[in-house]
Amino acid sequence: MVFRKFLRYMGLAKQPTQPTLPIDCSSNSPRVRLSDGRFLAYRERGVPKSKSNFRVIIVHGFGSSKEMNFEASQELLEELRIYLVMYDRAGYGESDPNPMRSLKSEASDIEELVDKLQLGPKVYVIGVSLGCYPAWSCLRRIPNRLEGIALVVPYINYKWSSLPSDLVKDDYRKGLLRWMFRVARYTPRLLHWWVTQKLFPSSTALEQNHAFYSDKDLEVLKKTPGYQLFTQKRLRKRSVFDSLRLDFMVAFGKWDFDPMDLPNPYPQKESRVHIWQGYEDKVVPVQLQRFVSQKLPWIRYHEVPDGGHLLVYDGAVCEAILRSLLLGEDPPLYIPKLDI
Repeated sequence: MVFRKFLRYMGLAKQPTQPTLPIDCSSNSPRVRLSDGRFLAYRERGVPKSKSNFRVIIVHGFGSSKEMNFEASQELLEELRIYLVMYDRAGYGESDPNPMRSLKSEASDIEELVDKLQLGPKVYVIGVSLGCYPAWSCLRRIPNRLEGIALVVPYINYKWSSLPSDLVKDDYRKGLLRWMFRVARYTPRLLHWWVTQKLFPSSTALEQNHAFYSDKDLEVLKKTPGYQLFTQKRLRKRSVFDSLRLDFMVAFGKWDFDPMDLPNPYPQKESRVHIWQGYEDKVVPVQLQRFVSQKLPWIRYHEVPDGGHLLVYDGAVCEAILRSLLLGEDPPLYIPKLDI
């Protein structure tokens, strides 16, 4: 029962994306070779980089890929002359796995991708959900390579020492993740068996669970093809399972820094760091996200009143994210009413 609750919480029933893409497929996309010999696959959107005013890297979350949705229209990308790069993080999609994955390696992969694609000294980065731990790592390690950064529904690591006990002591997610982390760390074979046995809960049942999805998220799931990474067939492949397990352990393990201790990397300029949170998000509690933004006042905090965890499937929100990050606009609709 506890494990099934975890699956629902992490969204393992269905990670919506566009084309279905296996994690271990042969490469059909352009790739760059990193200094350790691994390849990262990527895809491009928007205008050609030679004609761009803005160069933006999008970092996908858990179980997703470079094929993820980011509902920014081509018209907007052309209007602002934006060049977007979406890449498969290590072990996902068409990118090689990294058995030494860490907070540091995730930031290093982004920096090398920027250099290999010759994107210039600085770029913008947008992290989505679990893809925000590489973004936090970039803020910690390579702020000089960032023109600006947006963290969209960034997950919360309950091992951050700065989190106040009154906000997390009764949060079921904390105990659930602690238990799951121990299982993933100490009994990976048992975990692999469990997620591939016949009692594995069906995606249909989980997708209708209102305890883990907002109404708006459920509407997205009805209309969007699923990313079939979490089917029994895919999970039986150890390369798939091992990459997911390691990504989870790095994300929810003990970090070498606490984001709440980060100094403002851009003290001479207006806020270049943004958090976007859905008020109805049932994966990441809005109260904790507000705490993070208040603890780090140099972060510009935006809240979508009716938004859930799948904000990147809302075209209006994606457009607002880009305009705020690139142009400094602050849409009144997304200014939080903290007295709610």
